[in-house]
Amino acid sequence: MATQAPEGGDSTEAGKRLSGGKRPVEVYLYTDGACSGNPGPGGWAFVMRHPATGKTLEMNGGEVETTNNRMELLAVIEGLRRLKRKTAVEVVTDSEYVGKGITSWLAGWKRNGWMRGRGKERSPVKNVELWKQMEEMLQKHHVSVVVVRGHAGHPENERCDELAVAAYQPFLKKRP
Repeated sequence: MATQAPEGGDSTEAGKRLSGGKRPVEVYLYTDGACSGNPGPGGWAFVMRHPATGKTLEMNGGEVETTNNRMELLAVIEGLRRLKRKTAVEVVTDSEYVGKGITSWLAGWKRNGWMRGRGKERSPVKNVELWKQMEEMLQKHHVSVVVVRGHAGHPENERCDELAVAAYQPFLKKRP
């Protein structure tokens, strides 16, 4: 499960660490989502690195009609899904939505019946089915989160963006 870390921590990826564990990182999971319009055709992608073996796995996928936040979530979920055993993972994302969702909001949403807000301002959590999948994946792994600035030259983030954009290109022609 993701845990909260002290404010202001930086990682070697030059990002803001939102959570961290005491376990050494076994796998780095770099993720991104992209959309042409919001909503519109969208893509997700991840680059997974296993430093001990030097292995890298890249994957992407897309949808005809979606939102950027959904694609950001799917990138993390799909990456975590590929792990075969309980693993210490550092998720590196450019999405504050994903980062804060995992480290700050998820537990409260679950506790409040997947509702957000208070009193008359209560409303269902958006993308609840994906957040439930995320919560399931977080139970299976030791996850820390680092949020990096998007489009700022971070090599793996740039690669994920490239893969995510490529994933929705076929849908641009099929759009009504």
